[in-house]
Amino acid sequence: MKTIFFDLDGTLTDPKIGITRSIRYALEQLGREAPSEDDLTWCIGPPLHASLLRLLGEPHLADRALLLYRERFSDIGLYENAVYAGIEETLAALADGSRRLFVATSKARVYAMRIIEHFKLGAYFEHVFGSELDGARTDKTELLKYALDTTRVDPADALMVGDRSYDIVGARNNRMRALGVLYGYGTRDELTQAGAHGLCTKPVEIPGLAVRP
Repeated sequence: MKTIFFDLDGTLTDPKIGITRSIRYALEQLGREAPSEDDLTWCIGPPLHASLLRLLGEPHLADRALLLYRERFSDIGLYENAVYAGIEETLAALADGSRRLFVATSKARVYAMRIIEHFKLGAYFEHVFGSELDGARTDKTELLKYALDTTRVDPADALMVGDRSYDIVGARNNRMRALGVLYGYGTRDELTQAGAHGLCTKPVEIPGLAVRP
């Protein structure tokens, strides 16, 4: 693959603490009972507003919760995060000049950029593609289409690496190949049923799978 797009949450970094605690904060500020951090891991990956709507049931409450979430996440939750073991070595192996690397995340780009720079991963990526704070491009299919159009990359030469079905479906809808990672928050069944072309259990396996047809 000449071009590789990486998801962020659950693929490059483990954001569990920051995301789940920020969701709990938003729910508590609204006077709602907040599930435990472990019971909120399903929210890692999908567009956040949709997850908040599922939790609260009403669009206006989901809108308010999103603002409250950002209130905590932008100052605290952003950094309650950790790079997965082996990611830096994996990116270094791939960034050998023979391919282009990008981030493609449903997370707001303003936050994704700060996370990538905070963990000093920016040197590996040509650009970070993410959603906008107004909700634009939270859908992975739309985001990847935008990224492919912007970079003028042939989807036949591109690979999407991610841990949730949204990554796989988004890639396939854009005629890209898709590699599912099992160390994140998606299950083997989820990724297989979504149509992943391959699966890996740890980051160091990605370079070998990325060169396969």
